[in-house]
Amino acid sequence: MAQRTIGFVSRAALLAAFAVLLTSILRGQSIPTDPKATCVVTPTTFATWFASGTPALNGAVNPANAITFPHSNNCDFYQWAEQNFLWLTSPAPSQYGGNGRVFDSPVFYDVSAPDPKNNNARYFQQHVPGQLRFFDVRTSQVGPHGLPLIFDRSGRMLEIERPNPAPSGRPQVRTAAGALAEVARVTVANNKATLVDPAGKPIQRQAPPRAAAATKGLAPLIVQQFIVNGAPVLVDAAGNVLDVEEGQALTGGALVAQNGSLIYYTTIVNDVYAYFLSGAKSGGIVPQPTQFPTKQTDLDPIVAYAAKYGVTMPDANALAIEVKASWIETTNLQNPQNYITMNAMIPTYNTSDPNHWVAGPARQATLAMLGLHVVGSVANHPEMVWATFEHVGNAPSATYQYINTNGQTITVNASMGGNWLLTATNAPAPYNAQIAVACGSDIYGIPATSSKSPCPPPTTNKILSANVLRQKPFGAGNTSPNAQDGSAAASNTEVISVQNTVKVPGGDVRNNYFLMGATWTNGGAAPNGSYSNNPTFNEIGTSLLANSTMETFQQGTDATSNTGVNCFFCHTTNQVSVSHVYNALQPLPPPTAAAKK
Repeated sequence: MAQRTIGFVSRAALLAAFAVLLTSILRGQSIPTDPKATCVVTPTTFATWFASGTPALNGAVNPANAITFPHSNNCDFYQWAEQNFLWLTSPAPSQYGGNGRVFDSPVFYDVSAPDPKNNNARYFQQHVPGQLRFFDVRTSQVGPHGLPLIFDRSGRMLEIERPNPAPSGRPQVRTAAGALAEVARVTVANNKATLVDPAGKPIQRQAPPRAAAATKGLAPLIVQQFIVNGAPVLVDAAGNVLDVEEGQALTGGALVAQNGSLIYYTTIVNDVYAYFLSGAKSGGIVPQPTQFPTKQTDLDPIVAYAAKYGVTMPDANALAIEVKASWIETTNLQNPQNYITMNAMIPTYNTSDPNHWVAGPARQATLAMLGLHVVGSVANHPEMVWATFEHVGNAPSATYQYINTNGQTITVNASMGGNWLLTATNAPAPYNAQIAVACGSDIYGIPATSSKSPCPPPTTNKILSANVLRQKPFGAGNTSPNAQDGSAAASNTEVISVQNTVKVPGGDVRNNYFLMGATWTNGGAAPNGSYSNNPTFNEIGTSLLANSTMETFQQGTDATSNTGVNCFFCHTTNQVSVSHVYNALQPLPPPTAAAKK
C-alpha cells in the first residue's frame, strides 16, 4: 500500500512539472492536464511495463504483449501504443545487443529505399547501433495504387500518375487510337484541359490505365499532372481540371523547417517482421501466410525459422512491428537536449541556388526525432494497429475540444504564437502548402516553370519553409471518429487522458513526445471507410489520424471531419500488403548463406 501512495504522489507532482515543461517548450499551447479520466493506466499497471517493476528515469520498458492483447475497447489500443512507444525508445537491455535505444539495436532491420535498378525492390539490412541509414526526404504518402496522394478542396482523395517523359523531355500520353503522343502544351478553358501535340493539334487522350481500373469505395480518383503557364494542374480521365489548394498540386513534397533544415525519414522493422517476411517469401514458412501474425500458432513457425539463422528473438510476443520516424539535424535546433537523438550519415545538399538544392556527398550528423509511427499486429487484428507520436514543439494544433474532470466540454483554440519548429510565429494561412519538392536526388522550389517531366528545374521559385498546422490534433474532426465515442471531444479526451497517466519520472526525454492517437478496424476486417463519414464503416479509434511531420500535405484543407487522410485511406487491406514496404522487400539471405558471413 505504501508503494501505491508514493506512486500516486509522485505522479501528481510529475503531471504538474510536465505541464510547466510543455508550456516552456510550446510557448503558446500545451496538452491539457485536466481531462476526464476516461482512459487511464493505473500506477500498478504502469509499473509492470518497466523491466525493473518500477517506473524510473531512463528505465527500460517491456513491449506490449500482442498475443494476449485484450482488444475490448479503445483504451486497450491506446495503452498498446503508449507502451510500445516507451519500449521502442527505451535504453536497450543487454539482450538487444546494443547500447542505444531499443529501435537502435540489431534486433531491428533498416528498410532500404526502392532500388530503381531492380524493379524498385527494397532490402533488409540489420541495424547497426548508432547508425541510421536509408534516408528519404519525401513526405508524400502513396495511395492504394502506389501513386502519390493528395486531396482536392472537397476532400476527395486523388492519386497522381505522372506521364512518362519522351526523349525530348515532354510528357507523353496515350491517344484514343493507342499511340503515344508528346504533349507540347496544355490549355485550360471552362475548367477543361486541352492537350496539344508539337504540331499544334489537340490530342484525344486515352484514359490512364489505372484510372479505368479504379473501383468504387475507398479507391481514389486517378489524375495526371501537367504544367500550364508555369503552374501544375491535375487533369482527370475526362479532361476536367481538379480544384486543389494552392501549393498542393505537385507531389514528392519535401518539408523544410523554419530553421532551414530538411526533414528526413527512416523506416525500420523488428526481427519478427523480418523473419516472417523472409520465411513467407522463401518457402521457409508453409503454408505461405497471407496475413501478419496475430497469435501464438502464427509466431511459432517464425521463431523456428529465425532459429535456423541462430537468432533468438528477445521479445517475440511483440509480434510484427514497423516503425517510421521523422528527423531533423540538431544544428540550429533550439534545445536539442529535449529530443531523442541519433548519429547518422545523412544526404546533404548544396543550397547556394535558393531554387534548386543539388544533392551532394553524405556526411556525419546528429539528428533529433520529431515524429514516430508505431505499427504492429496484435491478437485478432492482422490489419495492424496504426499509432503515431509527435514532439510537443513541432507545430501548433487547430482548434479542438475535450471534456475536463468536471464534465465540461472545453474548447482549445488554435494558437499560432510561440516558437514552433515547423511554423513561423503568428503565421497566416494557408497552412500545409508544399513549397519544396523532392524529385530524383534534388530539391526544387514549386510550382515549376518548365513543362518538362518529371523533374523540371525551377527558375524563380525559392525553396522555403512551409507553415504547418496540425489540422486534427488527436485524430478527430468535428464529429466522433469512431463508434464508441459520442463526440469528437469524447474521443480526444481518451487520448489526452491516457498520455497523462504514462509519464516517466524525472526529466525523461520520452515525456516530450505525445500520442496523437491510434486506429484499427472492427474485428480486424479489411478497412472500408472512416466512421465519421459513414457510421456503418469499420474504422475505429482516431480514424482521422495524420502526423504533421509525415502526412503534412495530406491532412486535408481544414479541421472538419470530411477532409484529409488517415492510415486506412492508403493501407486498404488486412492482408500482408497493408504494409506498403512488404511487397517490395526482398527476403533475408538463406540461413546457410547468412551463417557463412
